[in-house]
Amino acid sequence: MEPTSLTVRYFAGARAAAGHREEVMPADRSLDDLTAELVRRHGDRLGAVLRVASFLVDGVTCHDRQAPLPAGATIDVLPPFAGG
Repeated sequence: MEPTSLTVRYFAGARAAAGHREEVMPADRSLDDLTAELVRRHGDRLGAVLRVASFLVDGVTCHDRQAPLPAGATIDVLPPFAGG
């Protein structure tokens, strides 16, 4: 992975909606910017999942969706899971 990129990893329904397990995206963006780009790339099916998903940035829950994501970070997309 380049130091100017982010790795986005998809789990469960997010993986099915995106059509793959992970992808590399350019850095220098916020989580809101990233999710908007992912919807542009993959469509409304992924958009519906992203609206209810939780996001981990390098293993830590992201609470500020406008904060710049650190270059080289791994973003985990975690949709709600059945059973809690």
